[in-house]
Amino acid sequence: MKARRFIQADVFTSEPTKGNGLAVVVEADDLTDDQMQQFAAWTNLAETTFLLPPTHPDADYRVRIFTTAREMLFAGHPTLGSCAAWLHCGDAPRSDGKVIQECAIGLVEIDMTGAVPAFVAPDTQIAPMGKSAESDLCKALRIDPTRVRRSAILENGPTWNVLELASADDVLAIDAGLVRWPEYVGVSVIGPHADGADCDYEVRNLSPSSGMSEDPITGSLNAALARWMWSEGRLDRDLVIAQGTCLGRAGRVFVGAPREGSDRVLIGGHSHIVIDGMVTL
Repeated sequence: MKARRFIQADVFTSEPTKGNGLAVVVEADDLTDDQMQQFAAWTNLAETTFLLPPTHPDADYRVRIFTTAREMLFAGHPTLGSCAAWLHCGDAPRSDGKVIQECAIGLVEIDMTGAVPAFVAPDTQIAPMGKSAESDLCKALRIDPTRVRRSAILENGPTWNVLELASADDVLAIDAGLVRWPEYVGVSVIGPHADGADCDYEVRNLSPSSGMSEDPITGSLNAALARWMWSEGRLDRDLVIAQGTCLGRAGRVFVGAPREGSDRVLIGGHSHIVIDGMVTL
């Protein structure tokens, strides 16, 4: 065991401690898989990341992402939070205006040229959700089936069972206490706010891999949702997504719609370094 640089960041909020917390072990190249998983379980956060030297020649750094129970191929708030920690520790990207992160799904570009850092949403597989599965999810969470406007199964590393509801109020009315493990399959929900509201949509993730009843702010879910909208021709402008409202958080995800001639969907947000110290591990 030895002392290592340790960062705790708060991601996807402009108000520190109102976003989604992330633990980052900066010097992790000699840790074993078991040590990483055990430490991630100990932090008791949705995700903990470990920064490593890159193996790809184009990458600035490599990251491994763990929940309290397993390793993840990709996740959104760990991507932006790890990037913020890496830059905070004095590292600099190879190319101006972007950071290239290597993770289990490959290279992920983080665009640094906008108002907030934003990762390029990875490709998302989109499949229809069967009516039986949709009905089961509505029954489990007591959602009125007539309030469902669309449904899909999305996969961009994690897999998301998504219901799009008629309004943000429908989303906020769901009782997360109805989530039961392990028989509960999980659902992610999205619904539009009224015209003129501060945010365009409200999102909740009631299927986090960490086993919590609700995840505060979920970048990879929002990336999948944005890709889904884009595939259906519904992402024709930039959006602001609220998440974490029912948990007392002020999560904000900024979705950048592709510019003309491009298919790049950007998922951005603020990150704050709230703890900078050492951990013995």
